Amino acid sequence: MVERKMELKRRYHRQKKVRELKGKLATAAGPDREKIVYKIKRLSPFWTEASLTQNKQTAATASTAERKPSRPKAAAGGGTKGGPQKGPPKGKPDKN
Repeated sequence: MVERKMELKRRYHRQKKVRELKGKLATAAGPDREKIVYKIKRLSPFWTEASLTQNKQTAATASTAERKPSRPKAAAGGGTKGGPQKGPPKGKPDKN
């Protein structure tokens, strides 16, 4: 359990650091930009600058896109299948 907590702590700190660097990268220019890209790559080797622009585009479209409609509410009668609520089951008539 202790090892897992240590792993999670490293992971969360790394994610926080990358977020901060990405924020700085948005405003940086020239050699500062190259330094920041180097630092991000050191923390996350598979990261690319294309993913940064891609995330901006998807975030912009997600905020302007419509949300999924919520599930329709059940009918007024209740019941699990949306139909009217039924009484207790009736017994079968005896065959005499």
